[in-house]
Amino acid sequence: MYKTSKKPVWYGELRTARGNTILIHDKQFPDASAGRVYFYNATRESIVEYAEDIVKPNLHELDDQAIAEVEKNFGAAWFAAREEFMAKHQGWVEANNPKSAPAPKKAKAAPAEDDDEPELESADGDDYDDDWSDDYDD
Repeated sequence: MYKTSKKPVWYGELRTARGNTILIHDKQFPDASAGRVYFYNATRESIVEYAEDIVKPNLHELDDQAIAEVEKNFGAAWFAAREEFMAKHQGWVEANNPKSAPAPKKAKAAPAEDDDEPELESADGDDYDDDWSDDYDD
């Protein structure tokens, strides 16, 4: 059974009738939908959302020697998948952990300008103030 209160990253094995696979849970992952949890699946080399009630009884924590082996064999793929996942869900991470996001900078107030704005001219110098009503003779 996984417990993230002790460690920021949990390493374990999901044991099922179909076979066993290494799962990694990072405490910094955003919260999944209600009743679901994210794990890195070493077989799929991606982060997968699982139904917590279904997987929880089948999770078994790895010992230190097994964790070292997992880090050696799957470390690079795990970190790549984690970076990609966190980048996609950055808004969730910032919303759940406001300290991780930099504080928004206040925009500087623009200096007040006079109402005497210069009038724009066209590129050909025409001022477009002509009376065009007589341009269309019948």
